[in-house]
Amino acid sequence: MLQDGKLYIGTSRNPDDSLNKGEYLDLRFGNRHGLITGATGTGKTVSLQVLAEGFAKAGVPVFCADIKGDLSGIAKPGEAKDWVTKRAEQIGFSDLSFEQFPVIFWDLYGEKGHRVRATIAEMGPLLLARLMDASEAQEGVLNIAFKIADQGGLPLLDLKDLQSLLNYMGEHASELSSQFGLISKSSVGSLQRGLLVLEQQGAEHFFGEPALKIADIMRTTSDGRGVISVLAADKLMMNPRLYGTFLLWMLSELFEELPEVGDPAKPKLVFFFDEAHLLFNDAPRVLIERVEQVVRLIRSKGVGVYFVTQNPLDVPETVLAQLGNRVQHALRAYTPREQKAVKTAADTFRQNPAFSTAEAITTLGTGEALVSTLQDKGAPSIVERTLVRPPSGRVGPVTDDERRSLMASSPVAGLYDQNIDRESAFEILGERARKAAETEAAKRAAEEQASEQPDSAAGRWKLPGFGDEEPKQASTTGGSRRTSGYQRETVIEAAMKSAARSVATSVGRALVRGILGSLRR
Repeated sequence: MLQDGKLYIGTSRNPDDSLNKGEYLDLRFGNRHGLITGATGTGKTVSLQVLAEGFAKAGVPVFCADIKGDLSGIAKPGEAKDWVTKRAEQIGFSDLSFEQFPVIFWDLYGEKGHRVRATIAEMGPLLLARLMDASEAQEGVLNIAFKIADQGGLPLLDLKDLQSLLNYMGEHASELSSQFGLISKSSVGSLQRGLLVLEQQGAEHFFGEPALKIADIMRTTSDGRGVISVLAADKLMMNPRLYGTFLLWMLSELFEELPEVGDPAKPKLVFFFDEAHLLFNDAPRVLIERVEQVVRLIRSKGVGVYFVTQNPLDVPETVLAQLGNRVQHALRAYTPREQKAVKTAADTFRQNPAFSTAEAITTLGTGEALVSTLQDKGAPSIVERTLVRPPSGRVGPVTDDERRSLMASSPVAGLYDQNIDRESAFEILGERARKAAETEAAKRAAEEQASEQPDSAAGRWKLPGFGDEEPKQASTTGGSRRTSGYQRETVIEAAMKSAARSVATSVGRALVRGILGSLRR
């Protein structure tokens, strides 16, 4: 049943339940994206595991989220359980063998996998606004904040960096508004409260360094198998907006960093986006347009994106049109919306004259799906009613001891487990505030000392031009003079000084924002 250059999904059957033929996903079209849908308990996770195993055996790295915890079992060999052997016999799958796959566990909280982080700068204002559920005015202030940070050499790495920058913007709102546009103190205050909410939800675990390197989720083993990166998402799902934004950030980073490869013989990476509805729920139109653009263009980078969700209506039509490989499990049709979902799913397939697609969707059994993949010149195959093959890895979670052992022997062990807190906006702005306070204290002390000394001019009017003016100091920026005391830096002066300091401390880097506002390193 196994063929070179193709992934065996299962075996289709005829309307009389006799076996028809094997159903395959051609690796040449693995980067043309895909969709796995179906109601709860119909076998979506097993289908995801089957595809992930197939890609890994073909040497393609895989990234997927483990929502319920049971996908982690792919790191251990499967077992000859009754339903496994029965399904293999039912479809004539004599090549079934049990094996474990190379897996790296990741976890934003560092509990069930290696820590995975991104910096505030890499996240960018668009995704950060989505994460904070910011209004249009607040998103505008965020864009200004990133502009000031870029110009002023203020690295935004974690939440406290952005908090410090927002404090600075609130204190200097009138001056900055004249150069960058209106900065409302109320919008700044709302963003600060939003950051506090994020911190309480655990987002501080995600923002910081060392940031995840894309190369570490695109690994292959010495024997040529692709490494499967499994993100522990059971706890992360308690904050669905953070989950959706994090995975979208990863897509953005892949798009920005990977070179164009055209149509390779097999994908460079396959990305499974489980619970995809969390990405699109209440998403602004501009974000959906960006997602559509990323999905459309990332194919040429050799990346295949597979959305996994319960209902095909969860994915916007503009994105749905980009998904060439389909695995449709059973849907229920009790409510008008569910009936519409069945019709939508049926209409997206190339119809099979042997049966009604819409009727078949509502009568599929567990582990059975309608399958249509791209074939030959990239045309979709006729939809077939397919019994999905059993996985080779374990169906079910690994134990805590097994997980710890796998993490200890992981190729990234020790690379991401310790926080790095280098000089960034928080420290730079804090140092400026400290120097300003020292200057102000010195000015007051000088004034108090001067008031205690006798002054021959005391008691009369002081007029300019009669020698009674306050002493002046030469400006460091030319021949102009200004009054003594605390000299407030202009935004441009602050930017020049901070940029010079950034270069001197090796934290400067070119800041070129990409399609979703992340940084192209």
